[in-house]
Amino acid sequence: MTRLTRADLDNLPAYVPGRNLADLTRELGIAEAIKLASNEVPYGPLPGVAEAVADAMRQSHRYPDMGSVALRDTLAAKLGVAPERIVTGCGSVALAEILVKATCLPGDEIVYSWRSFEAYPIISAGAGATSVRVPNTAAHEHDLPAMAAAITERTRLVIVCNPNNPTGTSVRKAELDRFIASVPSDVLIVLDEAYRELVTDPEVPDGVETYGDRPNVLVLRTMSKAWGLAGLRMGYLVAQPEVAAAIRKVLTPFSTSIVAQAAAIAALGQEAEVRRRCALVVAERDRVTEAMRALGVDVPSSQANFVWLPLGDGSAPFAQSCESRGVIVRPFQGDGVRVTIGTAEENDAFLAAAEVALKS
Repeated sequence: MTRLTRADLDNLPAYVPGRNLADLTRELGIAEAIKLASNEVPYGPLPGVAEAVADAMRQSHRYPDMGSVALRDTLAAKLGVAPERIVTGCGSVALAEILVKATCLPGDEIVYSWRSFEAYPIISAGAGATSVRVPNTAAHEHDLPAMAAAITERTRLVIVCNPNNPTGTSVRKAELDRFIASVPSDVLIVLDEAYRELVTDPEVPDGVETYGDRPNVLVLRTMSKAWGLAGLRMGYLVAQPEVAAAIRKVLTPFSTSIVAQAAAIAALGQEAEVRRRCALVVAERDRVTEAMRALGVDVPSSQANFVWLPLGDGSAPFAQSCESRGVIVRPFQGDGVRVTIGTAEENDAFLAAAEVALKS
């Protein structure tokens, strides 16, 4: 049979989403399972978002504003940057994919830490670029000196996921300053800040505020997490105007839907509520971290809305044991388990399941 797709994709793992709740409840014969696998915020849509979505649906027979002008203006006012520096898209992961398309040709290199966001190797391979994975440190953090050393003449992008998904660890300003200063000016540094709103360590810099004036720094953000728009797919990036303009040239037309734009504008008007919800998540994050440490798991400090359990080969059995008790977590085979912070009641259910799993 004639091959119709690229042979090099055969060895590329597919993106693995969190387990479906309905499947697990049906398998276990229970009324409701708990999903702590996809880094969602558990408190529902922000006030006004559902109403904005319903209103936008009345225009759903029309194409959305391709330039997302109102949304970009709203984001620009919030971030203190010019609107022409902002590009919106269908989640930050889609923007990362477009970014690779705008910067890399086949054979170019993309440097990133590993383990980090599992979409990085997928979007790299999709553009025919070469992934250069730099192992995390023993503390599950980015090894920035090793990442700098891995940059070659073929490197086009270097990605710093801060806080890092799935380990939750973060890079502080002093080390990031040194790293950025060491990267050649023709290499684009991407600061992936999907969990920025959940950062409480004052030494972890805001990429837009701290490095926004640098020509070769780009910041990725999402509204899927703290802003509660995971199901509507909304993300944005901030770059220098000429970089942003180039990215827009290869952006999928009308990729930021009319509903997503309306929802994002409504959500951005609820900053006080977002801060309140993030504070709840942070308090539970700290509680779950200490509880797991008390159970003997060496959990690194997280600055995101999840915690990392470095269980190695025990990751899959741990996750399976939790699932058997109606709690879905996210195992990364051979490395660890990522557990999203849910409500206090959901976290209590997880801790009870975890205690059983660790003793079995």
